Amino acid sequence: MVEGPEGSSTFRGQIICRADNPAVATLADCRGKRWIAVDPNSAGGYLYALGLFHGQGLRPEDFAEIAFAPGPGGKQEKVVLAVWAGKYDIGSIREGTLQVVGEKIDLREIRVLATTPWYPGWVYSARAGLDPEVAGNIARALLKLSATDKEQRRILDAAHIMGFVPAQDRDYDPIRNLAAQIGIHLD
Repeated sequence: MVEGPEGSSTFRGQIICRADNPAVATLADCRGKRWIAVDPNSAGGYLYALGLFHGQGLRPEDFAEIAFAPGPGGKQEKVVLAVWAGKYDIGSIREGTLQVVGEKIDLREIRVLATTPWYPGWVYSARAGLDPEVAGNIARALLKLSATDKEQRRILDAAHIMGFVPAQDRDYDPIRNLAAQIGIHLD
């Protein structure tokens, strides 16, 4: 799937802190700090950051607290606002979230401490047992959708995406590697 104004099929996460927080200058400084993340299952808003911390030798137990944004909807924005308000030392969000809250806060008061590697975007797949001809027809229809066609653009806009690109199973190996690194078992 292709999304965002740049039309990318990949995305990444960011670890943020208040710009005026002198206690957090590097990832290593996050040890013992209070971390707010989007959701325990959020790729860009938690898991990618967890992988980045893992690569630096930091494990969940090394933080004073790991909290997750409460309630439904707007969780990425809630993370930014909680860090901005000083309730948490650091936060993890999907890249692009800061632009969403730019009208609510002065973004100069937030610093991006680190950015995760790029990971493949969301995948659409067919269920096991679906007639291959039906799956192929659906795939061809999705791949033909064009943002330059006015009628097709309405479909893509309704889904908040720019289009679709073909993918291979191996394209998701970085996700499998991350899962193995942080101890998540994919079935």
